[in-house]
Amino acid sequence: MNVILYSLITLAAVIGMEFMAWFAHKYIMHGFLWNWHEDHHKPHHEKDGFFEKNDLFFLVFAIPSAISYIVGLAVPGYFWLLFVGIGISIYGMIYFLIHDVYIHQRFKWFRQLDSKYSRAILRAHGAHHAKREKEDGESFGLLIVNPKYFRKRSEWAKEEAKAG
Repeated sequence: MNVILYSLITLAAVIGMEFMAWFAHKYIMHGFLWNWHEDHHKPHHEKDGFFEKNDLFFLVFAIPSAISYIVGLAVPGYFWLLFVGIGISIYGMIYFLIHDVYIHQRFKWFRQLDSKYSRAILRAHGAHHAKREKEDGESFGLLIVNPKYFRKRSEWAKEEAKAG
């Protein structure tokens, strides 16, 4: 029974992190910590070196995960928190592989993902990066994609132009 419970806690943490990442991206990264995130919206030729200030957000998410591991293993009665930390770590790995490796090609590990879902993720992220400023952004999540991005960009761009 514990295996099922801990698996569900881990899965809930992974899913919950998509919503936490959306919230943090929209209200923190495009809010009071824009100065950390701004360089991520600049073209590669305008950046200095491999790392960005935006990479500091790794710590923002790694610290709660590490605390969850430590408390879950060290404090009696809080073992379940270990699995929250594992879920956060799994989401971090997914985020890294999709965002940094696949979308931004910071590492040349895989380039040829080709499915409706992978194309929708690319379109949504491209729409987000089309805005280089703090305001008026769209598509702040990573894994949950607005259905419009499953259609070709030209199709939903025409619809949005008509809507005003």
